[in-house]
Amino acid sequence: MILPLGYRYSATYAGIRNVARDDLGLIVSAVPASAAAVFTQNRVQAAPVKLCRRHLRASRGLVGAILVNAGNANCATRTGDRVALACCRAVGRQLKLPISQVLAASTGVIGVEMDDKKILNALPQLVAGLNDTRFPDVARAIMTTDLVPKETAAEVALARGTVRIAGMTKGSGMIHPQMATTLGFVLTDARLTPAELRRILTRATESSYNRISVDGDTSTNDTVVLLANGCSGLRPAANELGKVEEGVVTVMETLARMIARDGEGANKLVTIHVAGAANADAAARIARGIANSPLVKTAIAGSDPNWGRIISAAGNAGVAFDPSKVDIEMQGTPVCRGGLAARFSESALKQKLDAPECEIHFTIRGKGKGQARFWTCDFTEGYIRINASYRT
Repeated sequence: MILPLGYRYSATYAGIRNVARDDLGLIVSAVPASAAAVFTQNRVQAAPVKLCRRHLRASRGLVGAILVNAGNANCATRTGDRVALACCRAVGRQLKLPISQVLAASTGVIGVEMDDKKILNALPQLVAGLNDTRFPDVARAIMTTDLVPKETAAEVALARGTVRIAGMTKGSGMIHPQMATTLGFVLTDARLTPAELRRILTRATESSYNRISVDGDTSTNDTVVLLANGCSGLRPAANELGKVEEGVVTVMETLARMIARDGEGANKLVTIHVAGAANADAAARIARGIANSPLVKTAIAGSDPNWGRIISAAGNAGVAFDPSKVDIEMQGTPVCRGGLAARFSESALKQKLDAPECEIHFTIRGKGKGQARFWTCDFTEGYIRINASYRT
């Protein structure tokens, strides 16, 4: 994986987790990077989320380092604000950065006091371990119930050379649109302004992290940060900004699919395509309704071509459409035509649904141009096992 220039990474075990596995990560830019971020829309927000908002305002969108921990959400605690601030201040001292240029992110159990001494004591080792090759180490350190690390990269050819984009994320449960529960860090060596990054990130988030769902729960800690440090020496021309945005979208959509594929207890990645809705928002609402339906997700888990659950979930999405104009396909097989059952071989389709990826197409006949794509996963007993014992 070719990484963007001018970033270093480190990870270590600080003792936050109950098991001896890296739980603290650090991303550092060689120069203060332009930054943009999106956060949870949950009304309950963790201390690092609130602090990041303040720091981005105070620094006017410049970030030199991101400190991230797993194992404790630093949320709904008495000392959360103090701990987040103390950790950012300590990183700033170690790296000679203004505290406002340090962001913090946390993931893990909510409501448990965070011992900042564990992080502060681990910081010298963390900083000493900084290296431009340790991107994968941070991707592993931020995992909680994730089964696999999630990272990807892309290159964008500009008139004067190539810029690089890399992203890492975590997420497996408490996944729901409007900032799915996750931590995500996307880095580029292109030279861009914070305002340009905000526009790019807003649009990229809408087609990626806001298009995934595992269980319909949002988190208190959702944070996705986009950095651009300019270390490639290349500033995209006005007519090249779209190409850079496409690269960011590619990276973020890949990360989003990885989250859905790795949903807690999941065996299958499900892609839902909706077409023919009145507009894109209506299509997204229908797709979200299908993706969030436990009945649809359990049917997929059992390879049951029960298309009635799909049209029922769509009808419960709060969007007006004529059921008699609905066509549904599963794995390329027509199962519903004009809102009624189509003829198909149930045994043959059931076999197709045993595959690790499932495609559902929901089409409304007519003049509607609204389209949306959504990713989710099946819903199995494994999800219950994982979450019934999450704290233990």
